Amino acid sequence: MDEQPPLGRATPPLRNTSAILVRITARLALRHRRAFSQATVARYVEECATLLTGRARAVQHLPVLVERFADERLRGLARARGLSGDSPPAVLFVCTENAGRSQLAGALLRRRSLGAVMVMTAGSGPAADVSPVVVRLLAEQGLDTGEDFPKPLTTEVVDAADLVITLGCADACPVRPGRRYLNWDLPDLSGLDIESARAVRNSLQTRIDRLFTELAAPSPFCA
Repeated sequence: MDEQPPLGRATPPLRNTSAILVRITARLALRHRRAFSQATVARYVEECATLLTGRARAVQHLPVLVERFADERLRGLARARGLSGDSPPAVLFVCTENAGRSQLAGALLRRRSLGAVMVMTAGSGPAADVSPVVVRLLAEQGLDTGEDFPKPLTTEVVDAADLVITLGCADACPVRPGRRYLNWDLPDLSGLDIESARAVRNSLQTRIDRLFTELAAPSPFCA
């Protein structure tokens, strides 16, 4: 977890980085003022900017991605430390690139749970963008990935999760005490024809429906 994987082809660094990060820090510090100091928020914002600047995306999108990534990590840290009060069960989906199966699963669970579950996704070696086949599969269901995007696996989101579901990268995900781990062995979407990809989506939907029924039960993490 100390070494972050490469994040795609290099892109130019943010222009006027200091001013942009100051504005992002101010917004997030206000949002997380009950849990963290401005110095802590600033540290996370700077680290997220470093991790995402090398992504192969249009440079003008990077400030938005940095803010979303830092916000998710801070929310995860607050939850893991018990600083966020009552919160719904949290599920983390992890695959290698965070561009295919984990994004698909995350979007399906968000729709199924309607906010009753905190849904997170991450990748052990994140891609530059969500796979086009995932965009198509979700669009066929009237869905999209929302504000989610491929991002690296960090300790905060693992520590925040009650349940970690891996899809093809079980060895890359750190094991934390007190969390439940599942591995959903489904084919990688890369290279599949569209009918086979739809079959993976439908299998995921079945698993998501079963999972949500379990999460909605009084004791969701009992064996």
